[in-house]
Amino acid sequence: MSSRFDIIHKDTAGRIGRLTTPHGVVETPTVMPVINPNIQTIKPSEMRDFGAQILITNSYIIYRKDELREKALKDGLHALLDFDGPIMTDSGSFQLSVYGEVEVTNEQIIDFQQKIGSDIGVPLDIPTPPDVSFERASEELDITIERLQAARKLVTGDMLLAGPVQGSSYMQLRERCARTLSETGFDVYPFGAVVPLMESYRYADLVDVIAASKKGLDPTAPVHLFGAGHPMMFALAVALGCDLFDSAAYALYAKDRRYITSRGTYHVDDLKYLPCSCPICLKYSPEELKKAHNSTELLARHNLYVTFEEIRIIKQAIWEGNLLELVEQRCRSHPRMLEALKQMYTHSEWLEKLDPASKSTFFYCGPESAKRPEVLRFANQLERFTIRGSAFIRPAPIKLDSGYDNVLVFKPPFGAYPQELGEIYPLNAEVPRTPDQESLERAYVNTIRLAELNPETEFTYLLVERFRHTLVDKLESLPNVQIIVGHNP
Repeated sequence: MSSRFDIIHKDTAGRIGRLTTPHGVVETPTVMPVINPNIQTIKPSEMRDFGAQILITNSYIIYRKDELREKALKDGLHALLDFDGPIMTDSGSFQLSVYGEVEVTNEQIIDFQQKIGSDIGVPLDIPTPPDVSFERASEELDITIERLQAARKLVTGDMLLAGPVQGSSYMQLRERCARTLSETGFDVYPFGAVVPLMESYRYADLVDVIAASKKGLDPTAPVHLFGAGHPMMFALAVALGCDLFDSAAYALYAKDRRYITSRGTYHVDDLKYLPCSCPICLKYSPEELKKAHNSTELLARHNLYVTFEEIRIIKQAIWEGNLLELVEQRCRSHPRMLEALKQMYTHSEWLEKLDPASKSTFFYCGPESAKRPEVLRFANQLERFTIRGSAFIRPAPIKLDSGYDNVLVFKPPFGAYPQELGEIYPLNAEVPRTPDQESLERAYVNTIRLAELNPETEFTYLLVERFRHTLVDKLESLPNVQIIVGHNP
């Protein structure tokens, strides 16, 4: 069986897709709840009730335990877990990263995953952690690539095969690995060994790892971000092009009495109110939830409801074309997430190539919005504006436009553009009445560039106080620009 991943809608590098597996089609982005075959806080057969389409479990744990191994080999993985939908299996690489060794070879674990009927199998790669030496990262990457290429030749049935992208915290290694694996050809591309970055809140570094890995892949390839289970960062990762996530957080957090929200995590003992309308939070008061004999299970259920609610919110944002607005809202939930947002926009040139040219409405959500891909695209297209004769540049609210050959609208963060384009995305942007300095700087840089590209045109710019910026002097110094001062409308 050949892999099929159909992209049906896009926004930024994010997309809604459909991945075809032996046990059905999975719509992405989505989360794969992690199922521990030994400890099941919530039964796999109930996972569809929360919105799960696909599960992930660990084939090495099954392989190592006689009872589980025999049942899986006899009845199949899906009977073992009592789940009839797609199931992905990890290979033991996580145990390798924790304990330093595992009692299985790459060939053995690939063969085992095929025999038990896994829908997506994972080779035994080496998850090199961040911040190791370049020499170690490079040597272990070579071993990983060798194992993955060997695994590709071992798969003969319907099982899809994942090709984990490794390379530690070295972006050139991540991109090289991704390019090599893309040439070999895998069905899903997980980004591995990123949990340490998330555990230490190094979300900006995570952004660079995702971006470097994505740049090495075919942009249509499905991507899995290993170990990313908190909904706070789903929107950011989806905007960077991740399609699949796996989450043990719903159960692990519940065991520690932690209550997940899309903006962060509470300790349940600190809650006076339950800020959620899931079935658990509607049925139980905070005190009842704290004292319930099955509070761990109840918290795990709440955590799953919130997890899949966030996935649906993200899908709707992709469908409407306002994913970046959602990302900017979510990234203001934590200072390190805000760092990640700023880091994401250092990759705007790459994102711009993937971002649809037409959407609904651009909403300016803060200083970071001035660096969005749409703003960069506008700046790159200034040469298309050929303006002859005289031109009057007015702030967006002012309608004074008589006596000039051209009327341009000045709207931060874009700058000046012909008023006829005002209803076209992204120039139909909703922006603050009083712009911040970041959006003004970008707008003036673009307006200066526009005037320089049209040296024969006489520009008259109506400056009002709330659009004053240090770059006004540079604009006024151009020989074809005259500035007149008006009143705030």
